[in-house]
Amino acid sequence: MRTKNQAPRKNINSYLVERCRDMFILLFVFVFISCEKEPENVVLAGNVFGTTYSVKYYSEKDIDYQKQFDSLFFFINKSMSTYQPDSDISKINRNESVEIDTHFAKVFNKSKEIYRATEGAFDPTIGVMVNAWDFGPEGKIANLDSLKIDSLMKSVGFNRMGLRANKVIKENNAFIDFNAIAKGYGVDVIGEFLESKNIKNYIVEIGGEIRCRGINLEKKQPWKVGVEMPHFDGTQSIMKAISLNDESMATSGTYRKFKTDDNGNRYSHIIDTKTGYPSKTNLLSISVIAEDCMTADGYATAFKAMGMDKVRVFLGRHPELKVFLIYENDQKELETLSLNGFPKD
Repeated sequence: MRTKNQAPRKNINSYLVERCRDMFILLFVFVFISCEKEPENVVLAGNVFGTTYSVKYYSEKDIDYQKQFDSLFFFINKSMSTYQPDSDISKINRNESVEIDTHFAKVFNKSKEIYRATEGAFDPTIGVMVNAWDFGPEGKIANLDSLKIDSLMKSVGFNRMGLRANKVIKENNAFIDFNAIAKGYGVDVIGEFLESKNIKNYIVEIGGEIRCRGINLEKKQPWKVGVEMPHFDGTQSIMKAISLNDESMATSGTYRKFKTDDNGNRYSHIIDTKTGYPSKTNLLSISVIAEDCMTADGYATAFKAMGMDKVRVFLGRHPELKVFLIYENDQKELETLSLNGFPKD
């Protein structure tokens, strides 16, 4: 016999069963969350494109993509390395009939876009002059003078080159060289590969050209990268460190690659596409931030040839590009200029 307010026993049992089940579910969820594996920090590095590379990413499966990276680098070199005699671009420069691949087409089309935007300041056909001044794979021209330069410059002009049915249409004496943009493209290829594997936090660097996505999970903050202080003696130091947020950065400058003639005159590896002579501006270093590294790489090269005044005007029409300039003033002192919101730190 039970009182009026006494609950039926089966209801009490049901209540206890439900409470036990809820507690089990909570315990299971807690254990599951506690046992979730933290993403592993993977760092891969090596040599490619005549320089070094470093890739850092966070993967829950702790997968090493070294073989895949090597394969991607192999195909990019096979497509666009002017230092490989059997590459597609070397064959094209010898006027052989070659059907280009996707890598070549993407770089060609982006180069054409930057060529038009900069009114020819960026021009891959300047490669013939890069070689003449001994900065390319072909070797310098002995006794280079104004007559030879004028003759060689007749083959310069990316506007006279195009794509048709996956083949490059060009004049027989034209020489194409993507070295001023292909390194940035290589950075993008590795970054896009990682994204295809659902990796959201990574940084890719090849020879100073960088692409970042996500954050540095170890430090729980955006990726930090350095802007170098210009040094002509080959030493390296950082002028400033900045944060990149799902962006890419490329740097071009005379302090990294130059030659000195018999009279001690220093000249740049960046050739003025209008004159055929090495660039002679007071700009020492140009760092460009863009969404992708190929775009940043191409514009960094173009801006070095354009000079500071033209760069200022150009950037007024292109707010999507953030730029940091290091230059010499009239007293040969270093000065800097940040444009379009280039990060302070």
